Amino acid sequence: MHSHYKTTSDSEILLSELMLPNHTNFSGKIHGGVILSLMDKAAFSCASKHSGHYCVTASVNRVDFLHPIEVGDLVTLKARINYAGNSSMVIGIRVESQIIQTGEIKHCNSSYFTMVARDKNGNSAKVPGLIIRNTNELRRFLRAVKGLKSTIERDNEFKAANFDPGEHHIDLTTFNVKLMLTE
Repeated sequence: MHSHYKTTSDSEILLSELMLPNHTNFSGKIHGGVILSLMDKAAFSCASKHSGHYCVTASVNRVDFLHPIEVGDLVTLKARINYAGNSSMVIGIRVESQIIQTGEIKHCNSSYFTMVARDKNGNSAKVPGLIIRNTNELRRFLRAVKGLKSTIERDNEFKAANFDPGEHHIDLTTFNVKLMLTE
């Protein structure tokens, strides 16, 4: 058990950046890679603030781009820790863009980053536990636990050594695939 605990708000991060022309892709919208880089920065900041250690990105959950972001929009990222393990943390990130002239705010995407704390020698470092104060924080924590468990189960199910095609009864006629198995 960890010697101390922190609330999720203790490490909450708000990061805002004005989107400039050099952030655009070929269609004139803000490049998704720019947003992913900002999300990684927010996740690192939140995880490092919670753990008190340098942190590395272990994985990124899916990122759905819901709305394009325009040049001149103010992008704000909200990062908060949802789960703390021994050395890993799941950081929830919400990205919103605001049209400065009108004040209109759009939810552009959300994702979950798994971050790992490292000590000065590069080894995994213990992180403080979480103090859960309300049902929303509990919901976010349990969602992270379920996500971690399902990732482990999926990885185990599809390991080459364990894979048995006979166990996967699925109608492949609805997919754009042609099976030509040789083994």
